[in-house]
Amino acid sequence: MRNSIAGPAKSSPRRKQPVAKGHVRVTFLGGLGEIGRNCAAIEQDGRIVVIDAGLMFPEPNMYGVDLILPDFRWLIERKDRVDAIVLTHGHEDHTGALRYLVKDINVPIYGSALTLGFARHRLSEAKVAKDLTFIEVADGERRRIGPFEVEFIPVTHSVPSAHALAFRTSAGIVVHSGDFKLDLTPIDNRRTDVARLAALGDEGVSLLLCDSTNAEEPGFTASERSVGGALRRLFLERPERRMVIACFASHIHRVQQIMDVAKEQNRKIVLMGRSMEANVKLARKLNILRVDAADLLDLENIDRYQPGEVCVICTGSQGEPLAALAKLSRGDARYMKVGADDTVVLSSHPIPGNEWTVGRVIDDLHRAAAEVIHSGNEPVHASGHARQGELRTFHQLIRPKNFVPVHGEYRHMVHHAELATSMGLSPKHVLICEDGDQIEVSATGIKRAGQVPAGFHYIDGSAGDLDERPLEERRMLAEYGVLQISAGVDAKQRKLVQPVRLTLRGWFEGEHDRGLLDAVTHEVRSAIESELKEGKVDAEALNKVAQRAAGRLLGQKYRRQPVLMAAIVVL
Repeated sequence: MRNSIAGPAKSSPRRKQPVAKGHVRVTFLGGLGEIGRNCAAIEQDGRIVVIDAGLMFPEPNMYGVDLILPDFRWLIERKDRVDAIVLTHGHEDHTGALRYLVKDINVPIYGSALTLGFARHRLSEAKVAKDLTFIEVADGERRRIGPFEVEFIPVTHSVPSAHALAFRTSAGIVVHSGDFKLDLTPIDNRRTDVARLAALGDEGVSLLLCDSTNAEEPGFTASERSVGGALRRLFLERPERRMVIACFASHIHRVQQIMDVAKEQNRKIVLMGRSMEANVKLARKLNILRVDAADLLDLENIDRYQPGEVCVICTGSQGEPLAALAKLSRGDARYMKVGADDTVVLSSHPIPGNEWTVGRVIDDLHRAAAEVIHSGNEPVHASGHARQGELRTFHQLIRPKNFVPVHGEYRHMVHHAELATSMGLSPKHVLICEDGDQIEVSATGIKRAGQVPAGFHYIDGSAGDLDERPLEERRMLAEYGVLQISAGVDAKQRKLVQPVRLTLRGWFEGEHDRGLLDAVTHEVRSAIESELKEGKVDAEALNKVAQRAAGRLLGQKYRRQPVLMAAIVVL
């Protein structure tokens, strides 16, 4: 079956033709082939609406990189044709890149009150929110946005107020699931509107774009409510211990459950982390989270209470080095030290790529003598994404004519495509796409429509953007170290007047290295002197000779490949 599903195009030329009448084009700028950077654009009659603008966090070998964004060049080149940005929910992998996109494209941003609240906070921090227009939408509301009528359908996810989107287009209804699961017992009783999804299926859906994150996993995702039961048991078993719970600041329902358990045990609640404090404040203002001010305790007063009288809710469950939990694990947090009286619960599961950093934080917490509980040994986390059972239900409700799996690594999308065909959808109506792919949907079906630039866009602190070349150089420096060669040459006498010196960075220096460096010094000196005997005194040529001599010896005899830099000065 796998070979029958259309995979990504091998090499399609970039298309510049306008979308044909009765056709709708979808351009994928991120989120297909990775977890994060979710961003797509839907286009009709020359007008474009952007769906989400998310970021991704770097892998360990992306040295110095803070964030990874979609490549927005294609959108920016067409910014006069963009009508709006529509957000499915408030997670950073769907909204975190907004602060970079809106610098070039200032259009109305649509979403639920909570989603826009999260986004507005981040944009305000980045000082780019002043001139932006935010338009709140309610569950089930329909809005005319550009050439489309867009319906916001409530779905359950790990963050409240998430939406699936239904676009009414000239090619029929296009449904984007957003991130979702079918939680029958959500904390706020706001369930996925399966009746509305079924009604859309009865009406006829031309194209479904659907979350693939858990498409490999059989069965059904556990309800968020199940986490509350596990946390309650852990609290009851540890009445004398201080409980420190780390979770995503956006997981308001998780925070609500932690607060409810803490209040049952008459514990004071301490919030740690700027984003946790800001999100709780926003959720309370919107009446999405309920907690009395009397139950909250300022961190600086924590030592006034016994360990069993306190519950700390903090950020940092992904091992982020500047988050509250990492500071606690290192002993760097103000007003609080973790120790033998603390139980730390990581109420999350590591995002792919974060396993090492999470493991390091857990190790440091153990060194501090704290008890550590995580999703590997207790059911303290529930995913927000649908598994195969829920995906089958979703497909059965929608019954799409065409399907493209989105939001997931490539293997996730392959499994989701196979699930769709196993339910009777013809393989010719299923496309597996990747970032940069464009598709067109019409009354006759679905087809590929070219490719656009959609590589990783790296952000390095306040220094701004990076491309792949300096990142590759950083990898080489980190893996192989650097060797700098310097010497001085008298052009008239054609001889070395300053000896060959080697400067090392990133090497393990020992007795073996001393012999190696003597050999490299001799080889470089001989190569330079040979050139000088032939009357060659050009500095650039001598630099290349020195690099070649050192590189040849190091590579062939010693199997080392450092970054070589030469500074041969001709006097």
